[in-house]
Amino acid sequence: MIALTRPNARTTRTLLVAIPSALLVLCGIAMFWLNHEPPLFDPLKRSTEHAQAHGHARVVGYTTTATLIDVIEVLLNKRGGYVSNDIMPPWVFLDNVPNWEFGVLTQSRDLARALRNDLSRSQTQSTEDPDLAEADPLMHYDNGRWVPPDTEGRYRKAMAALESYLTRLSSTTEAQAQFYARADNLTDWLAVVEKRLGSLSQRLSASVGQVRLNTDLAGDTGARQSTEGAAAVRVKTPWTQIDDVFYETRGTAWALVMFLHAMEHDFDEVLRKKNALISFRQIIRELESALAPLHAPMVLNGDKFGFFANHSLVTANYIARANAAIIDLRNLLQDG
Repeated sequence: MIALTRPNARTTRTLLVAIPSALLVLCGIAMFWLNHEPPLFDPLKRSTEHAQAHGHARVVGYTTTATLIDVIEVLLNKRGGYVSNDIMPPWVFLDNVPNWEFGVLTQSRDLARALRNDLSRSQTQSTEDPDLAEADPLMHYDNGRWVPPDTEGRYRKAMAALESYLTRLSSTTEAQAQFYARADNLTDWLAVVEKRLGSLSQRLSASVGQVRLNTDLAGDTGARQSTEGAAAVRVKTPWTQIDDVFYETRGTAWALVMFLHAMEHDFDEVLRKKNALISFRQIIRELESALAPLHAPMVLNGDKFGFFANHSLVTANYIARANAAIIDLRNLLQDG
């Protein structure tokens, strides 16, 4: 008969230290592996494969809609899946990826709403598309909810609604689903993008702190605001949020590069007629520059002309240039 001996105190203490330490190491390795930004893909190639797989005809608007579906699919099924609503380690300890996801999600929401309100309607009196009317609110579901109905389930339902619209759009026997590649529709969507990039540029620039003059009512002598504001205000992003804004911007730029490449195909005739194709491509180039790999273990926040780099200011430069190019492009599309 084998006698069982109780572990001595030294063995117990060793196990109490070794097991948590091993778990922490494994958690750190998992966090390093999960802290990953998906690579860019070719929207034209992916939309072609999508059409072939589903037997669709590639009509005007197909590439843009298929790219929106693909972007949401990457958001949900990238390495580690969708992590913004995870509450278990190691996912709950991730910080950069959820902010990247929020940037992608914001642009996906904006495009889904543009499809519903503008791109699929010929005029303001037109009836909205039922599939897009379903997809839009689903995309605006709480991005951090994990209890049923969970966030991923809502976004997958939005994908299904967009897929239904895409099927109807590509049908040669049904003309109810439409995509209107007009200059005014593109201009309206770019106006939303312009505001998003302008806000991100300001938040990135505030990483080092700066005093800003109040220009809220500039240019209109009859303008009024609810309450009086200070003539100048000092703004500075808290140091705990600097990397949050940085990765939200990278997610925004990643999604926009995909959407702009898709729209370059669908709005090709409009852009060529307005002689705006090069201006359009310049926006994509600036955003791609903002996605250059980060060769540092963390987001550095040095002084403006200090010894260390400031990654937020570098990114703000590219975002501001893209924003300025969008303003010029909108003027060209409206007046050119």
